[in-house]
Amino acid sequence: MFVRSLIGRLSASYRKMSIRRVISLSFTAVSVVGILFIGLSLVLRYSAATQQVEASASQKVLEQVKQSMDSHLRRMMRVSDTVYYRIIKNADINQGISPESLELLYEENRDDLVSIAIFDPAGDLVTATPLSSLKAQAHASQQAWFSAALGQIENIHFSTPHVQNLFESADDRYRWVISISRQVELTRGGTTESGVLLVDMNFSGVEQICRNAELTGGGYLYIVDRNGEIIYHPRQQLIYADLIQENNQEAALLPDGTHWETFQGEQRQITVKTVGYTGWKLVGVVPANGLRGSTGQLILFVISVLLFSIFLLIFINSRLSAHITEPILELDRAVNDIQKLGQLPEVTDSGCYEVQRLEHSIRSMVSTMRHLMDDIIRQEQDKRRSELEVLQSQINPHFLYNTLDSVIWLTESGRYDDAIQMVTSLGRLFRISLSRGKSIIPLSDELEHANHYMTIQKIRYKNKFSFTIHAEPDTAGLYSLKLIVQPILENAIYHGMAAADDDGEITVHAWRDGDDLIIDVSDNGLGMPQEVVESLLDERKPLERSKGSGIGVRNVHRRIGLTFGVQYGLTFHSEPDEGTTVRIRLPALTQPPDDIDAREAKP
Repeated sequence: MFVRSLIGRLSASYRKMSIRRVISLSFTAVSVVGILFIGLSLVLRYSAATQQVEASASQKVLEQVKQSMDSHLRRMMRVSDTVYYRIIKNADINQGISPESLELLYEENRDDLVSIAIFDPAGDLVTATPLSSLKAQAHASQQAWFSAALGQIENIHFSTPHVQNLFESADDRYRWVISISRQVELTRGGTTESGVLLVDMNFSGVEQICRNAELTGGGYLYIVDRNGEIIYHPRQQLIYADLIQENNQEAALLPDGTHWETFQGEQRQITVKTVGYTGWKLVGVVPANGLRGSTGQLILFVISVLLFSIFLLIFINSRLSAHITEPILELDRAVNDIQKLGQLPEVTDSGCYEVQRLEHSIRSMVSTMRHLMDDIIRQEQDKRRSELEVLQSQINPHFLYNTLDSVIWLTESGRYDDAIQMVTSLGRLFRISLSRGKSIIPLSDELEHANHYMTIQKIRYKNKFSFTIHAEPDTAGLYSLKLIVQPILENAIYHGMAAADDDGEITVHAWRDGDDLIIDVSDNGLGMPQEVVESLLDERKPLERSKGSGIGVRNVHRRIGLTFGVQYGLTFHSEPDEGTTVRIRLPALTQPPDDIDAREAKP
């Protein structure tokens, strides 16, 4: 009786339930049970095992690298010990140290050594091989390895990688080295004094050992010293150029073992091992998303769980669909008829309470839909016009101030012709910028505007770069959005030319591609890595302050998209040290669009 009574009460409650509660309780219960079952099973069975396997694999790789590195460094230390105890200890520097013994030792280890040198306390060269003379302006006593050796008596000091350029070289070829220096006792006329023994180890030996190490999951290996300075990194040049960063300072403080860290928003598994004698630490980095377990077994297990969950969902859904979905489907068909009839047709009052309320609400909403659509269209047009006006008006006065300062300087320097040319170009530049309030101007005016701007900048930068502007004959009579080339030229000057060592060259080339107008702006400047290129037009990234006109490339891209559509705008092609090309794609307009003309005619 109790069970029957309970079932009766549940049935009555079910008939009174709203659609929200029916769907929520039924599908939530099924989803939670399935998700919990799958999630807990996967986490408990594979998560810990995957981490342990990957950590063990990284430890083995680092142990192999550590053994190879220990062997390499011990060989270099034996060279230092041999020079000290067998050559320096048995020689008087007043009588000279025989270079033959140093040369023999160097020849035996020439693949791993760059040079061996002995210095007195003042930093003067006693003897060296294979290079035997210092540069005139070289001061060994001012080198970090020299002072570190004198400060670490009876200890060997390992420097960070650097270019050893103290010695005169016939071919002016200087190599990257790691300097192994130590304080030694020199005998001079029967008395002893402190000196420094320098053994320059070829950095390529360390690099080769680390480069051969492969970590799973897209990981990599790098080395830091006890102060956190990078000894080796597979992307060392990019780090030195501040193009990327590494969490080396934190890694230097970690004890040996496996750790987890979050760096630049990415979770990574860090494995650390200390190299003996040097205090260096091998750091293995494996991204969390690169960790993989036994995928075959995991896929088989997931498939079996999913099949069970799908069967369960189908069974329950077949029981509930007749009661829940039919009234909703009927209302959906009626709502689809709104496009044809302009009003909601008659719908039978059936289904849950919410479905009936929804039918009445939709019926009332249809009557106001046309008014709301008209208001929304009008508001979007006003918003679009306001955005275009704001983006186009972002002209920084610093360009005008700097140009006027340059005119004053040229006048005071007696360079009247250059001053006249700069003022003339500035006046024509602002005349075209105004363009009687028009946003769409002839392409010839836009390129003339760019020419005047480059003329001003070329004088300001003292002819550090050259420029050419060329338009193909088939672009004659075409129109362009105003002020889109100048911001690209600004970027080319400030980011591509200002820091370049050689003379720069900037070209602007306008040509027609079918129904499109293409304007390419190219420079031979420093270029950009791919990650920087990808962030230039990414709206999620914050805008950087420009020291030019203030109209950045992202604003140019947005103006073009707002005016002509998202299929038009900017694209970038750039490689570090190979320059940058910015392509502007516009529709090939033979006259300004009517809607833009009408908008500009409004007061």
